[in-house]
Amino acid sequence: MRKLLVVVDMQNDFIDGSLGTPEAVAIVENVKNKIREYDLKDVFVTMDTHTPDYLDTQEGRNLPVVHCVKGTEGWQIRSDIRELLQGARIYEKPTFGSTELARDIAAEAAGGEISEIELIGLCTDICVVSNALLIKAVLPEVPVAVDASCCAGVTPQSHQAALETMKMCQVHIR
Repeated sequence: MRKLLVVVDMQNDFIDGSLGTPEAVAIVENVKNKIREYDLKDVFVTMDTHTPDYLDTQEGRNLPVVHCVKGTEGWQIRSDIRELLQGARIYEKPTFGSTELARDIAAEAAGGEISEIELIGLCTDICVVSNALLIKAVLPEVPVAVDASCCAGVTPQSHQAALETMKMCQVHIR
């Protein structure tokens, strides 16, 4: 049996860039250690990806902070994490959750050899919870887990609230 890892949006803008937080900086070493536990064939990575007209989008009107514009330094996965992800499958997503990621993980699990899907990354309260619930929706019988020590939210309070929400939806919180 194989375990899959989903590394969500470990990009410069979310760590120490335009939307960075001290909590996001604090999880970097935990994230690197977690990635090292997996075979890269079992690692999926998401990247929040926006265009220069981000502020004109619905999301941009609700979160008016330019971030993760494709091709910018803020859009890049943090370099020391990126080095560990060479060969992993990467999904650029224009919004919080990736339906393409969820479909591909469901296809990967179709053979019955996936024992768990674990998620880590940023931000717990937006993109981690969105992807965890999408994956849980397409694979209700496969355990989905989130390692809280490898996640950070917009605020510590919203991080905790997201963990509780996922727990209520039968996502295992470590």
